Amino acid sequence: MRVRQLPPPGGFAPLNWARDRFDALLNWLPSQGELPIYQERVPQRAGDYRETITALAGRPDAVVRRHESGGMVISVSVPVQRYRQVVGALMLSHGSGEVERAMRAIRIDILQVFGVALAVTILLSVYLAATIARPLKRLAAAAERVRAGSGRHTAIPDFAGRRDEIGDLGRDLRAMTEALWQRMDAIERFAADVSHEIKNPLTSLRSAVETVARVEDPSQQKKLITIILDDVARLDRLISDISDASRLDAELSRDPPSNVDLRDVLRALVDIYVSTSDVNIVLELEPGTDLTVCAFEDRLGQVFRNIITNAESFSPAHGRIVISARRAVRRDGDVINVTVDDEGPGIPEVNLESIFQRFYTDRPTTGPDGKAVRLGTNSGLGLSISRQIVEAAGGELWAENLWDEDSRITGARFQTRFPAV
Repeated sequence: MRVRQLPPPGGFAPLNWARDRFDALLNWLPSQGELPIYQERVPQRAGDYRETITALAGRPDAVVRRHESGGMVISVSVPVQRYRQVVGALMLSHGSGEVERAMRAIRIDILQVFGVALAVTILLSVYLAATIARPLKRLAAAAERVRAGSGRHTAIPDFAGRRDEIGDLGRDLRAMTEALWQRMDAIERFAADVSHEIKNPLTSLRSAVETVARVEDPSQQKKLITIILDDVARLDRLISDISDASRLDAELSRDPPSNVDLRDVLRALVDIYVSTSDVNIVLELEPGTDLTVCAFEDRLGQVFRNIITNAESFSPAHGRIVISARRAVRRDGDVINVTVDDEGPGIPEVNLESIFQRFYTDRPTTGPDGKAVRLGTNSGLGLSISRQIVEAAGGELWAENLWDEDSRITGARFQTRFPAV
């Protein structure tokens, strides 16, 4: 005889409770609450069952009911006929043990599929949160700290090792932040250079004003007044060039570039200079060649005006300035080269790059005609602005010297190169 100890009445059995909850969950998939309750009346009559009434009317019927103790009862009723006349009905009822076992197995399979899908969803959520959401939050937080001006110690997270869009976004944000700091440094240097350049004429102007009040000699007063007028003109020129340089970035970023025919731009400039300059200006253009570039038309005119004016100031009287434009074929796309050659003293090799710095000036004290050159007639911003405009159009601007067979400098050459349209 085998004896098994039963739990006390009303006691809590964790295993039984878990099994009951599991069975309740299985019965909930799908729920059986909408099934009618199976009842047996004493004595039983045909009218107590819907399927029997239907069978007596000559049609077979079946009904599924829910037993009060659990489970289902399946009833099937068919008519009994004699020569197509219904003489009775036969009703069979059977428990749903086998059906419920099959349904239980199906429900367990459904729960297993649901559990696997839930686990995969959770794992994917954790993976996506670790690989996408968290890196994006780190990038957003770093961008917010940069926007709030937390200082340069704020570092953008480095995702250079990633080969996906998050890595590209991280690299672009780092590059953008670095460009922002470089722009701020450039603004700071520009402000310092502006302050320095304006102080020079102001100092000279103040000295001349203080001196002119104490000088009684009319000739000396005339010289001091001339100095004062020159300093005022220099200040006016500096302020105009500084204003143009400070607006340049905003204008280039705001106005979209358009297709510009360099042939028309150069011809218009040469026509202006030919009528006003003592220098012989020659324009050489390849006939029939397309010289269209994508740039800013007004600013392109400013670029070549600066270069031609610079060449004109260094050229001797009745010297020759040659402007040429040609289209060249390259593997990475056609380019258009524009050169401006003069017959001036050239540029010291060590200053070929320095001349494009802001406020840089290096001019001789005497001009090509041997006369003294007034100092301060150039702000030193023209070539810097020209390079900035050319680079904004995707081009290049540089300077070099022209040499003869005896390795002597015969002039300077400024070259610009633009991608052809």
